[in-house]
Amino acid sequence: QVQLAESGGGLVQAGGSLKLSCAASGRAFGTYNMGWFRQFPGKEREFVATITGGGGSTRYADSVKGRFTISRDNAKNTVYLQMNSLKPEDTAVYYCAAEKTGWLIIDKDQYDYWGQGTQVTVSS
Repeated sequence: QVQLAESGGGLVQAGGSLKLSCAASGRAFGTYNMGWFRQFPGKEREFVATITGGGGSTRYADSVKGRFTISRDNAKNTVYLQMNSLKPEDTAVYYCAAEKTGWLIIDKDQYDYWGQGTQVTVSS
């Protein structure tokens, strides 16, 4: 089992950057594929990015491709989401999630563990 805790959210102006972190507790972090999702008010949680356990492969939603970068440091049990060129439509609660049986999964229902979320607000 793994516990996840996101940090790094906040208020930023359009065009700015934020870096989210997700710290994991528990064993064998490197065996978990990690994902970032976001949720707009009244909407379903949607896929943002995912990275394999070793960090060698990534996948992004079209809406963030070229602006966001997912990475991980398995020695620190942490996954990151670097967000550049932020837009007001990126405003959402961002969640990290973990699963260990798939490959670059974008379906939120296949993730087993979730953090509590961190709010990102982009002002225009």
